[in-house]
Formats: sequence, structure tokens, C-alpha cells
Amino acid sequence: MPKNVNRDERGDGDAAGAWGSRDSAGRNPDLAHWQARLDALCAAHHVPGASLALLVDGTVHELATGVLHRGTGVEATTDSVFQMGSIAKIYTATLIMQLAESGELDLDAPVVDLLPEFSVADPEAARAITARRLLSHTGGLTCDFTHDSGRGDDCLAKYVEAAKGVALDCPPGTVISYSSVGYNVLGRIIEVVTGKVWDRALKDLLLTPLGLTHTMTLPEEALRFRAAMGHLGEPGQNPDPAPQWDMMPRSAGPYGRVIATAGDLARLARMHLAGGVAEDGTRVLCEETVALMQRREVDCPDKWTVSSDGWGLGWTLYEWNGVQGYGHDGASIGQYGYLRVVPSAGVAVALLTNGGGAREVYAALYRELLAELAGVTMPEPFAPPARPPAVDFAPLVGTYRREGVVITVTERDGAGHALYEFVDGMKGFSEPLRIDLLPVTETVFAGTGVGAAFSEDYTPVVFSTLPDGTGCVYIGMRCGPRTA
Repeated sequence: MPKNVNRDERGDGDAAGAWGSRDSAGRNPDLAHWQARLDALCAAHHVPGASLALLVDGTVHELATGVLHRGTGVEATTDSVFQMGSIAKIYTATLIMQLAESGELDLDAPVVDLLPEFSVADPEAARAITARRLLSHTGGLTCDFTHDSGRGDDCLAKYVEAAKGVALDCPPGTVISYSSVGYNVLGRIIEVVTGKVWDRALKDLLLTPLGLTHTMTLPEEALRFRAAMGHLGEPGQNPDPAPQWDMMPRSAGPYGRVIATAGDLARLARMHLAGGVAEDGTRVLCEETVALMQRREVDCPDKWTVSSDGWGLGWTLYEWNGVQGYGHDGASIGQYGYLRVVPSAGVAVALLTNGGGAREVYAALYRELLAELAGVTMPEPFAPPARPPAVDFAPLVGTYRREGVVITVTERDGAGHALYEFVDGMKGFSEPLRIDLLPVTETVFAGTGVGAAFSEDYTPVVFSTLPDGTGCVYIGMRCGPRTA
């Protein structure tokens, strides 16, 4: 298949009408230019291979560059599939909203009403956890409960059972704290309501109606296609193939394992842009449900880790100098994905990569693409200002804790520091991280010395306050309340 293709024409029926009202009508992206930019940026930032899809005026344009595997030299093409990590959450959220729309699920009912086996460390808090809160990461559940429950069709049921007593990072319904555990619970809800395993429900209710023939959830399905291998290595150097293609258990599906081409990801976005209508006119969601998913449920104190201003029901929400957008990021073992949608322009951009400085490629490429195609001015990369403000660290000094992590904030010679340690079930996951805190504002700091654990540049460290007055700190979008 050629490296760049233009596979889709404008949908008919309701979908065609949706595109007719867009301000972007009549534009035709210069694919040769964007191919050259994709090639150059990936080479400059040591990204072995990538696939890019541009949705403009209802048409999906697809580009690819580099190789899928540096060891074999297999070329990346537009029909190559990549692991998309947490972008899988958008698929799970869409399924949940289908069930809510049909009346089979009450978004505001306690999860325990559907899953009596579900429980957390605080029994009273369990009844405050709803599907709506799980969708918006306000359920309070911790993020990183990792459990391999096997390869069977009962893997999600076993996962939820094993998660009994899992800790809360913060009280449900108070603030955002990113949680993959919550999306696995949503995946199990889908199974209980539909009577199908999550993988099958995804195919029947979403992938087949949308005609997404290059989207799947299991490794044995991915082997039918040209599959990207993740690559790992030090920043600024060519990475090597990861030791395994995928180290996540099958139960990670609802929060972290959907495998697809960039083009298929753009086609999912097209359905949302078209008010819930597939390319062939099939209605997948009603227009009101699509709008509800994009409505802000919660603000994000950390507006930099995933570029988020807020969260809807599944979607990360963005605000670019008055222009609203939505999307999601994802990461797996050496593979990284980025989706951005600008509804006012009818534009979506999907980038899937297999290692190296993927975030640098995303930042540079999307800044140019969204400016030209959607009139969007993206913010400059997160970094401390040339003249950092003077900050009194004393109110921030203390110990902050979430499940598996203790963060100790100290002050020495007027400078702030943080020690990030993995404990309990996460003990041994990594060596302790020693972070220097460079002031951006009185509560926002650019963290150094973190390396590839969270990002390749400065890591946002954001101090905030829970509604009850308890201090907390966000690193990696996870909330750690102050304990001492």
C-alpha cells in the first residue's frame, strides 16, 4: 500500500449534513508537505516508525514513515497497526454511553448495584462510586493496581474480584485522579449488562457498525496485520526493540489495549464529530449523547501532563485560546498515541508511534497541523520561565501518599525537592526518583531528573487542595493527598 492514501470520501445521509456546516469546508491538506514533516520530525527525534491520519471535511488522509521494527526493518505503512495504550478508554467510554442511552445503565447509580462484588478500602465510599465518576476519573480509585487474571474470558470478572479493598487516592466525587482501575470496572459493567465479554461487545456494538476493519484487542488478532513493535532507550538516541511486544495482561483491555491503524482511530473520531453517525449513515450514538461526552465534568489542576484543561465522560478536554477541543493520549510498552479533535473546524488528527521522542514529534507536528487546518494556537512546551518566581516552599513541605507511591517534599537552601518512592504493591517497580522543583507559579513546578518514567522533558508537579482543605500533589495526573 502507498505511504499516503486518501481512502474515505464524505459520508452520506446525516453524516454528510454534519460536514456541510463546518468552517473547514473546501480545504485540501498538502499531503506531500505533511509527509516530509512527519519524516523529518521522526528522524530528528529518533522515532523508528509512525502513522498519521488527518480527518478534514469528513475525509481521512493517511501517512506513514519509518519502520515497524528496527531489528527487522519492516516498513511502516498506513495499514500498520499500533498499540494505543490509554486511548482504549475512549472506546470503553463510548460503549458505556451506548448502554446509558439505551436505558440499560444508569450513569449515576452506585457501581455496586450492578457489581455486588465490587468494593474498595472504604466500604461507605464504594456506594459513592458511579459510572459517571469512573468515566471522568472522579471516582477516587487509584490508577495502578496491576493484576494478571489470565487469558480466559473471565479475566475482567477475576480482576474486579482481585481488586476488592483497593485504595482510594481521594474521596469519590471530589477531584480528578487518573484511574485505569476505574476503566476496568467499566469494562466489567459492559460485560454484565450485555452478556458479552468486553472484546466481543466492542466488536459488535462499535467496531462493526463503524466498519473499523483494522481495529482489534488481542495479540493473536494483531498478528494478521503489519504490527508495530515498541522500542525503548535513552532520550536522544535510537531506541532498541522492547523485550516483548506487549507485557499487559488481557484484563488491561478496557483501559489500555485497543490496537489499530491511525486511520481507524480517525474514523472513530469522525463518528463523534458527525454527531454519532457512522460513515454509511448508521447511527451509533444520538447527538445528545455525543455532546454529553464532551461536556466538562471536572477541571484539571494539572493542565500539562496530557495537555488537559478538564475532563468529560471519557474525553480529555482542551482549550486553545478560546478554541475548544477533545481527545486522548495513550502509551504502552514503547508505543505512544495522540488524538486531537477540533469540532468547530471538523478536524481530527491521530498520530501513532513506536518509540523514541514521540512526544516531541507530537508537539511540533500538532502545533503546525492544528494551526493550519483548524486555526488553533497550541501552548508552548511546559518548562520553567527564564525568570522563575520566588516561592515560599514551607507550606508545601510534607509527605504525600497514594496507593503504591510516597512523595516527600523538602526544602534546601530555598529550593524545593521531591523524593518519589514506590512502596507496597509497587515496591521495586523503579528506583526512587529524585526531583528538583523549578517554580513556574506558586503551586506549579517543573520537575527535573524524572527521565523516561513520565516524560523526556520537564515533568509537571502541581500542588492543589481537596475540598476538605487537605493539601495534595499531582504527578502524572495522579492525586496524592498530604498525610504529614
